[in-house]
Amino acid sequence: MKLAELNHLLIPRTKSDRDRLRNSLLGRSFAPFASVAASSTPTGRAVVGLTLFAGMLVLGLDVDKTQAHVAFAGLSGLLLACIVGHFVVNLQAVTVVVHAPRRAQTGERVQFAVSVTNHGTEPVRALQIRRPFLPWDGSWVDARPSIAELAPDTTTQAVCEAVFIGRGEHHLDAFEAAALAPFGLTLGRPVASGDVRLTVVPRIAPIARVTTPTTRKHHPGGVALASKTGESMDLLGVRPYRPGDPMRALHARSWAKRGAPVVREYEEEYFTRLGVIVDCDGTVSTPSQLEAALSLAAGIMARLSRGEALIDLLVVGDTVHPLTIGRSLGHLDQALDRLACVTSGPKLDGERLLSRLAPHLSKLSAVLFVAFAWDPTRRAIAARIQRQGVGCQTFVVTRRGVRARPRSDEGVTEVTELAIAGEEPLVL
Repeated sequence: MKLAELNHLLIPRTKSDRDRLRNSLLGRSFAPFASVAASSTPTGRAVVGLTLFAGMLVLGLDVDKTQAHVAFAGLSGLLLACIVGHFVVNLQAVTVVVHAPRRAQTGERVQFAVSVTNHGTEPVRALQIRRPFLPWDGSWVDARPSIAELAPDTTTQAVCEAVFIGRGEHHLDAFEAAALAPFGLTLGRPVASGDVRLTVVPRIAPIARVTTPTTRKHHPGGVALASKTGESMDLLGVRPYRPGDPMRALHARSWAKRGAPVVREYEEEYFTRLGVIVDCDGTVSTPSQLEAALSLAAGIMARLSRGEALIDLLVVGDTVHPLTIGRSLGHLDQALDRLACVTSGPKLDGERLLSRLAPHLSKLSAVLFVAFAWDPTRRAIAARIQRQGVGCQTFVVTRRGVRARPRSDEGVTEVTELAIAGEEPLVL
């Protein structure tokens, strides 16, 4: 990963920085040369190589005794004609639109659907799709697509696949479509799509079951729109039927009295409300441990959000993110977007973390703590949380190959990086 970053050291990371470089005096000066170079086909690059080789022969040999200068002149003329063709061949009535997912997990294939539409009256032949240059953490996994012929008033879709290994927001440059110029050595002037944005989130670890403390907290007034499962379901009243209401909620007697369908409306007074804490201490963890911890936290929240609990809090380092996920409320994407931008942080400050948690603990039933070690600092954090009447389950993410089981403390589970990265569902 570090080597990949070094290979892109001179390339601006963000789209705004790249645009700033293109619009600078240096960028505008080299833009025509960069355009021709980017539009060269594999055959065109081979001809450029032959031309340079012929040029070196001309410089090093006596032109009176060889014919190298003829080959050099012929290849140079061919390249010049192709360069002219690059600026002459245009797509006047073609548009390009790219559809991409808003989120993708690290390591999974991301599909970019490139739709090319011909609004003209003549067919367009030999179209090539030019994909944007990816940042250091991305790579294309398929060949560059092409379209043999695009008939008038038709749309053709091509799919490009890429893989990203780094988390965070990605703002890619435009995709382009260009027609093949005469001789097939270069492409014509391209037609560009809009920019493409997506967020690369941590891989969601496969988790079959998560054991959490069974404490439930009283929540007066219930939660609007919560699913009608669990205990202490109180009838709030009846209201007019709305499309999508379950049929079993219909109230026949009120329907008969009013002459219009009505449904029962409930509220629930007790919920299992959870908080998730993710350790970001860079002094006791490696980059791979951090990725494993974020993957485990994403898997835990994904598994619990499908049950009857509510995830009300996500704490990353000492930053508190209030949210509500589970039981038809909120979306897991809220948490994944926050985990996507996490970086390794300073040494864990237990007092600072507990002071940030203090206003929220009274509402929580339990806390799930994803940590990198089980030392006095983290043991004290778990103990202080439990003294507040809140259950605490700790998951210690250990490095690859480390077999040191945490002490026999209750509420502590060791999970290795290898197990998190595996395909087998975890039972925690």
